[in-house]
Amino acid sequence: MARFRSPQVVLLVEDAERAAAFYARLGFEEAFRTPAVGAPIHVDVALDGMRLGLATSASVRDDHGLPAAPGDGRAAVVVWTDDVPGELARLEQAGVPVLRRASPWLGRLLIAWVADPDGHLVQLVQEA
Repeated sequence: MARFRSPQVVLLVEDAERAAAFYARLGFEEAFRTPAVGAPIHVDVALDGMRLGLATSASVRDDHGLPAAPGDGRAAVVVWTDDVPGELARLEQAGVPVLRRASPWLGRLLIAWVADPDGHLVQLVQEA
């Protein structure tokens, strides 16, 4: 039984609007944006079945309490699940480093953060 689905890579960027415009020039189409009005802190773009997230480093620091700096080359892998708390507990029991416990975001998502063996950010997400 698959516990995770819909993997996505999220690039940490300084300016999500500027990054989205760049990827639009490559043929990506906008699939998600927050906030809907004003400067976005996160934009998802998609091309040929591949979804790419563009999240501001400031949002990762301010909204999720994780260290991130523009241009530090960091990225995050995102996976969706139906049970963030349960999967987080299972991963923690297996020795996976937990960076941030499950917490609500945008009033509709539940998000937790772990690290892969090389320290890359991995975000576990479910609809709240």
